[in-house]
Amino acid sequence: MNNKAKRMSAAGLLIAIGIVYGDIGTSPLYVMKSIVEGNGGIGNVNRDFIIGSISLVLWTVTLLTTLQTVIIALKATNHGEGGIFALYTLVRKRAKWLVLPALIGGAAILADGTLTPAVTVTTAIEGLKGLNFGGNVPVSTQNMVIAITVVILLVLFSIQKMGTSIIGKAFGPIMFLWFTFLGVMGVMNMAGDWSILQAINPIYAIRLLVSPYNKAGLFILGSIFLATTGAEALYSDVGHVGKSNIIGSWPFVFVCLSLNYFGQGVWILNNPTYRPADGGVLNPFFEMIPANIRLFAIILATIAAVIASQALITGSFTLVAEASGLKFLPRMNINYPSNEKGQIYIPSINKGICVATIAIVLYFQTSAHMEAAYGLSITISMLMTTILLYEWLVMKKVNTVWNWIFLIFFGVLDIMFMISSLTKFTHGGYVSLFIAGAIGFVMYVWYYGNKVRDKREARNAYVRLDEYTDMLTNLSHDENYPTYATNLVYMANVKYNKFIKREILYSILDKRPKRAKAYWFVTVNVTNEPFTAEYAVNTYGTKNVINIQLYLGFKKQTSVNVYIRQIVHDLIADGTPQEYTTTPGRDVGDFAFVIVQDVISPQTQLVGYEKWLVEARVRLQNLSSNPASWFGLEYADTIIERIPLILGRPNPSYIKRIKPKDYSNAKTK
Repeated sequence: MNNKAKRMSAAGLLIAIGIVYGDIGTSPLYVMKSIVEGNGGIGNVNRDFIIGSISLVLWTVTLLTTLQTVIIALKATNHGEGGIFALYTLVRKRAKWLVLPALIGGAAILADGTLTPAVTVTTAIEGLKGLNFGGNVPVSTQNMVIAITVVILLVLFSIQKMGTSIIGKAFGPIMFLWFTFLGVMGVMNMAGDWSILQAINPIYAIRLLVSPYNKAGLFILGSIFLATTGAEALYSDVGHVGKSNIIGSWPFVFVCLSLNYFGQGVWILNNPTYRPADGGVLNPFFEMIPANIRLFAIILATIAAVIASQALITGSFTLVAEASGLKFLPRMNINYPSNEKGQIYIPSINKGICVATIAIVLYFQTSAHMEAAYGLSITISMLMTTILLYEWLVMKKVNTVWNWIFLIFFGVLDIMFMISSLTKFTHGGYVSLFIAGAIGFVMYVWYYGNKVRDKREARNAYVRLDEYTDMLTNLSHDENYPTYATNLVYMANVKYNKFIKREILYSILDKRPKRAKAYWFVTVNVTNEPFTAEYAVNTYGTKNVINIQLYLGFKKQTSVNVYIRQIVHDLIADGTPQEYTTTPGRDVGDFAFVIVQDVISPQTQLVGYEKWLVEARVRLQNLSSNPASWFGLEYADTIIERIPLILGRPNPSYIKRIKPKDYSNAKTK
């Protein structure tokens, strides 16, 4: 989306409503249900409890979503892009340890991507349970609810490879209808008791935390926090819809959400003895809707839940791609199903989220049980975001007093919600932490494994490329060797425009001399800006040794094959290496791409923790997708060469030479 499209407009506001608010917009489906159930059911709540609960919900959303995210976080964008990784790229030069909150927060958000589709779709379908249609009850058991939920999720994940550019255009109008419906239903029920508006006063929220009617005490915040899950999407999706459209659309969304919570509160107070017909868990959201439009509400809620799930899935793809570019995760095969900027599809991640989401549905069986796992990982990600935002405020030289007020106020809030959510650990929260922990473990191993490898590589691991240009030129003209390729392209990290790993030149000169008309050494540099697309060329005064430095933004497609061919045309147009073309203006000859991969050598001298870390990193490398896919070379002539990696200073091994033994006088039998 260009900058003009990101300016506030009716279309922009509608797109923002469709893309950004799916997760937080479906929270009325389960928040009040979780609060009431956590206090022992509808028979154990009174007016003070309901007004205090709604007040807590309103002020939690006001502080964490409106103030922290919309007013503060949206200012911390990286060339218009938001999200925890974009924030990290802004502040990472301040301290090395800031990578830890980025890794932890990113892992927690990815874990949320598996929980949101499970809880939202299941909750919506549960609205059908026990519903009478002309004397029939099509969905009468929880097993039927689970079956329908699994089918919907399978369809949702199966269409990801086709892209969402077409259905995405309908998200805005549908979500606008959804929020309008939330507001209207809320007002209709509020008409029975307008005094519910007392909940706007924060004093009721504070009183509830110490009230004897609140059986959960401070730990009620674990259920209250569910109202603000999805707030991180406002920050991470700012690059797609624009800051002004989020700021302009949020008041409408907030008002509609608030009205619905008010309406649910009034319904609960007016029906203190109500029991669900099927004997299941009471859901005030569906119960307050008139019976004649209940089916419409369930269909609309299901569609909203699917849209919320879709937003989380595509957001996970973007987050993984960014993490890969920042070397937090192994390189993965990334597809681009449409021509729309930023729309990507990662098959391995799609399969992983699909399996995890369906496993969660089958394991927990009911939305009430899923809610126990939901929200815990997001409290962790919000705390990590608060830490990074504080560093950003310091970097921007905001007054020190305000910086500390921000850190202490929001840090304490995040910690309170995190501790409250931890009470859910034994009731299902361990699933959320396990998923986040597994993702975080992979990120940690990959990032710090690379750090150890770079630190412990032998001192002579790098040589000067410019000192080998004569040798490469001579080889390209040496007719004693057959031509290996017209253009031999090595994906190599050329540091400071001259230092290259010895193993690259070993592959060309020693392993088996590879004769080519031109040797290309391509380095992909991931920049802090999202969509950089630049390159620099150094030929070292030759016409057949070319060092290409690609500078690509962390959200930019890595299509090396396409870029190299454009660069060839640029060089030909400049009158530079004409030797490798027989017809000016055309691609000449073939391109062979070589990617060198490390394998641990037995001579590696690392021990203990460092050895384990590097070995784990290499195993992840072997398990991840073909590196050719990450470079955009899956359809090019690509060779993967494995070179032993020797880390640390190897112990020299010597063998003593002796004279041949004389067996001339030996007797034979």
